[in-house]
Amino acid sequence: MEKKNLDWANLGFAYQKTDKRFVANYTKASGKWDDGALTDDDKIVMSECAGVLQYSQSVFEGLKAYTTKDGHIVCFRPDLNAQRMYDSAKRLEMPPFPVDRFVQAVKDVVKADDAWVPPYGTGATLYIRPYMFGISPVIGVKPADDYQFRILTTPVGPYFKGGAKPIYVRVSDYDRAAPHGTGNIKAGLNYAMSLHAIVKAHQEGFAENIYLDAATRTKVEETGGANILFVDRDGKLVVPKSDSILPSITRRSLVYVAEHYLGLTVDERPVYWKEVLDNDFVECGLCGTAAVISPIGKINDHGKDIEFESGMEKMGPVMTKLRETLLGIQEGEIEAPEGWICHIE
Repeated sequence: MEKKNLDWANLGFAYQKTDKRFVANYTKASGKWDDGALTDDDKIVMSECAGVLQYSQSVFEGLKAYTTKDGHIVCFRPDLNAQRMYDSAKRLEMPPFPVDRFVQAVKDVVKADDAWVPPYGTGATLYIRPYMFGISPVIGVKPADDYQFRILTTPVGPYFKGGAKPIYVRVSDYDRAAPHGTGNIKAGLNYAMSLHAIVKAHQEGFAENIYLDAATRTKVEETGGANILFVDRDGKLVVPKSDSILPSITRRSLVYVAEHYLGLTVDERPVYWKEVLDNDFVECGLCGTAAVISPIGKINDHGKDIEFESGMEKMGPVMTKLRETLLGIQEGEIEAPEGWICHIE
């Protein structure tokens, strides 16, 4: 396998077309997904009245392939991405793509694009984006009849260049997700509603928005694209719990690492904004696929800054250990729990 001639150490976090992508189609007439295939064609042709264009009927996932220290190409827990997409599709009345076929398709497309998987030690990875959408025409408000499932890949650089520096975020006046809404699935529509809020936040000097629960605006939920973690004054990892936040695979993995690798006590519960105002927490961070953990140094609440003891200079000690341990597991330097690492080749 000869790697592409790229400046791996200086890749940005942006789309770059690779050689192959996977495509499968579902039709109401057949009542099933076809076998699917790898293709060179990165273009999608659909009706101007396609369900995804009219009523935003789409779901997606995000995961990475990378080279381990011993030279293997692997993915991290793709079965959980498969199950989450399955659940997301059901919520939007889309025919779920089978979990086993999802995992196999990920393997097939990564193997086909192995020349695009960055070498070990560069900090770069091959980002994998499975997605599904309604492709047949829909003019009345109803689910589409036909659907397409695709997986694209693109090489990306490390989310943090020069280290994971604490970020400055703010409490948003917008609501991210309604109670009993779609906040707990990975649907494109959830991210569309956050775009205005994140653009405004960036214009005003903040890296992200923190959303409170829409019903009472008293509890911490998540940000526009990541779950939130806290460390309290007793050294416990405190994880906000809510039916309207996305079940992050990274968050679930970090909870396991905290308990079984680091011996920490984990408290998964509703977290009230008053606890943050009262300085009950010494560390805070965002967690997700791209960055694993992004430390929060301070939060602005309508002009008032709440700064964590970990500060704005570097990631706090607990978050650092969590991030380093999970990265070590992903990169093959620390033994992984059974089933966490999916070998491609």
